[in-house]
Amino acid sequence: MVVEHWLAGVPPLSAYAVVAGVVGLESLGIPLPGELVLVSAALLAARYHGLSPVWVAAGAGTGAIVGDSLGYAIGRTGGRRVLDRLARRFPGHLGAHRLRRTERLVATRGALAVFGGRFVALLRMLAGPLAGALRMPYPTFLAANVLGGLVWAAGTTALVYYLGVVVEAWLSRLSWFALAAVAGVAVAVLVARRTRRNRREPPGDA
Repeated sequence: MVVEHWLAGVPPLSAYAVVAGVVGLESLGIPLPGELVLVSAALLAARYHGLSPVWVAAGAGTGAIVGDSLGYAIGRTGGRRVLDRLARRFPGHLGAHRLRRTERLVATRGALAVFGGRFVALLRMLAGPLAGALRMPYPTFLAANVLGGLVWAAGTTALVYYLGVVVEAWLSRLSWFALAAVAGVAVAVLVARRTRRNRREPPGDA
């Protein structure tokens, strides 16, 4: 995975900062692969002991909460015109029809949309700005934002990390089995050749 390979080349503190930054910018409404970066960092933590899954989750959770809160402030200050500008700038990700559909969801579901939006790509980008533009009470938004951000960051990191550890252990055992199988085949081939050679040689003098 390209992102995982790139993260492996930077110091751990920089990796945590990258996770927080990308997730935070995505939460502002910018179409960046926040979840992909989080998954890549969690997989890397499962393979590279210098990277802590706890700090990966902390970085993602911080980025999610801060990014959504800034998005809320931008939406509340700039209103719908900010979202329309984003839709024009990124039509492939934030087309007008997607924006209207997401706006209706946030308007009808409120805090539930903010919490659940953390697990859905489009809502992850738009929940904060839309909640601000629709004048959702900030305490309600903040509670849903913090809870959703923490559950998403910790849950995704834990799931990917432990799956990565299990797969890594399974692959390491598989490599030993493969090595033993290759060694067994090599010995069998040598024994077969020796037996065939002995059959072809004439018997020695008594």
